[in-house]
Amino acid sequence: MHGRSRMTETLSIPQARRIALAAQGFGEGRPAQVTRQRLLRNLDRLSLHQIDSVNVLARAHYLPTFSRLGAYDRALLDRSAWGPRPQRRMFEYWAHEASLLPLNLHPLLRWRMARADRGEIGWAHLRRFATDHRSEAEAVLARIQAEGPLAASDFEEGRSRSGWWEWGDTKRALEWLFWAGHITTRARRGSFERVYDLTERVIPADIMALPTPDEAEAHRKLVERAAMAHGVATVSDLRDYFRLAPDAARTAIAQLAEEGLLIAAKVDGWKQPAWLHRDSRRPRRIRGQALLAPFDPLIWERGRTERLFGFRYRIEIYTPAEKRVHGYYVLPFLMDEHLVARVDLKADRQRSRLLVQQVGFEPDAPADAGERLDAELELMASWLDLEAVERRS
Repeated sequence: MHGRSRMTETLSIPQARRIALAAQGFGEGRPAQVTRQRLLRNLDRLSLHQIDSVNVLARAHYLPTFSRLGAYDRALLDRSAWGPRPQRRMFEYWAHEASLLPLNLHPLLRWRMARADRGEIGWAHLRRFATDHRSEAEAVLARIQAEGPLAASDFEEGRSRSGWWEWGDTKRALEWLFWAGHITTRARRGSFERVYDLTERVIPADIMALPTPDEAEAHRKLVERAAMAHGVATVSDLRDYFRLAPDAARTAIAQLAEEGLLIAAKVDGWKQPAWLHRDSRRPRRIRGQALLAPFDPLIWERGRTERLFGFRYRIEIYTPAEKRVHGYYVLPFLMDEHLVARVDLKADRQRSRLLVQQVGFEPDAPADAGERLDAELELMASWLDLEAVERRS
């Protein structure tokens, strides 16, 4: 135990911004070749890649690695996430949202699975499978146990439905079993449909054998991971990373502060007090550029994005077309230490073009922002196996 520090460190916004960027893996330079080891090290730093169904450009879980490491073979990620058991280094679960996580985080989320099994968490239409409709869920589980991996469409009811949210009772039972940890994702089919299997047939035995910490210890370790990924963060930032309850997060933060792992901090202009991870790097400057997915952990918490970068960002996918300001699938462009532009992108796979639907530069964007954005767009097009960049505006 290091004992509680009585000092509060004061940081300027630029200092906090550089700490946050370094914690997220920016500014280190991109490797000439992205190996599987480097890919997994990046995931371990971030703790998770958020999964989203939108595929207008590339699925969300592929983009954080590209943003930080540059062009890489997406098959490396696929094999690590859904490949044969000896190659598997990730699992799917509800963390921030639906997420891909390193296998070693599985024990830290078993408390959430246990709560789902008891019907204490999850959407209301799923919780009923923990109680009144448990026998139906157990019948679905028994079929997977007997027949092997199955998707919702493999069940008779599933064949009559389509669409991400058009869930019948079988799909709901499968999702409750997933929440409760009885099954997990074995693979993803071409339409990105989940194929479920018994958890013990997917997660390696050595991971399943790891001890399960109690809830308080799991929360402490999850907040520690969030603090490492943030560098400097408010209580709400730390809680949001793994969607923890406020009281649980505050208790964990107090324990980590008592141990000396978290240092109290005040960031100029922030209304809330902050916490600094004691091992956070403090670079004097950050160099590099990246296009950031809407679900990138650097910017997914929009209030934090405004506090760090002075950049108000909202995703407009669900906004009617005539009311959109910046476009449908807009990626902020990070240049060195600032967000300098918004770029609405689409992959036209039939014509093999990366479509730049709209670009909006911030008023204070540097003179070379356009040139550096063009280079990043060319790199992205090549990474996505598209032949050219095509501007629509």
